[in-house]
Amino acid sequence: MSTNEIDLFEGSPVSHCFAELNGQRYHYLLGSPKGQAKGTVFLIHGWPDCSAGWRNQMPMFVEMGYRCVAPDMMGYGRTAAPKVPPHSLGLYGQKRAADDIKELARQLGCSQIILGGHDWGGAIVYRVALWHPTLVSHLFSVCTPYLPPSKGPFIPLETIVEKHLPRFRYQIHLASGEVEKLLDTKEAMRDFIKGMYGSHGPNGERGFDVYKGELDYYTQEYMRSGIHSTLNWYRTRQVNHEEELSLNQSIIDIPVLFVAASKDSALPPAMSAGMEKYIPRLTRMEVTASHWALEEKAGEVNVIVRAWLNAALRSHPKSNL
Repeated sequence: MSTNEIDLFEGSPVSHCFAELNGQRYHYLLGSPKGQAKGTVFLIHGWPDCSAGWRNQMPMFVEMGYRCVAPDMMGYGRTAAPKVPPHSLGLYGQKRAADDIKELARQLGCSQIILGGHDWGGAIVYRVALWHPTLVSHLFSVCTPYLPPSKGPFIPLETIVEKHLPRFRYQIHLASGEVEKLLDTKEAMRDFIKGMYGSHGPNGERGFDVYKGELDYYTQEYMRSGIHSTLNWYRTRQVNHEEELSLNQSIIDIPVLFVAASKDSALPPAMSAGMEKYIPRLTRMEVTASHWALEEKAGEVNVIVRAWLNAALRSHPKSNL
């Protein structure tokens, strides 16, 4: 790492690591407890985030005795950002993400993992459990509800926005190719990230602590490859749909925690209605926060996740972690 770079994890039990996963170089944060780890927790971020989005949760898992892994997903931060085209958009698909998570787990010697996600990361963790059901022992998602694979014809996002979910109109804009044209300088990127995270939560909480260098760190990480590659995640709806036609299951029969954020305008709690039909061992909790619950209500989220995981492990102590 360059001496001019910002490192939010200097002096902490979290280190920067790299791995080659199915032909692409990934960066991940690794937190290791003292002594023998109880198991391994993988934490998957969304947009506009990166591995550091779990900076408030990783110390908790390490303190609990778990090894903790938080990758930069494809196109983000220090992970590869293959250009599309000439590369396939499938590199940014959810099956590819699930396969890469499985491969990283294999390289780290894990036969099973505990898996947590937020935003796109929340969508991914459910898909990992579907594509690789023996890999995941316990799963939690913050803000992101479970949507089962669709077996019908592909429905374009524009149709979904027009007929069902007008709140997702912003996703059309993010996929359009216009956003990256405006964010081609460090100053523009910093202002954009500050605008996304810098607003106040329901009770005046702020997403970023500027004085700890968090805003500068995110700007630094997003400037490595630019924002275009991260927006490919909004361009993969058809790829995901076509790949999931071969999925033979929609039930996730492991302990699952869903933490809703009551003030989340992107993924309001009402979108989670009916999850019990597909997740028989579902636990629901809620925090008073916006979409950025991991930052705004880090303490509350941590208490909820810790209590749920401890209770779930007491109920099923033989999980092979």
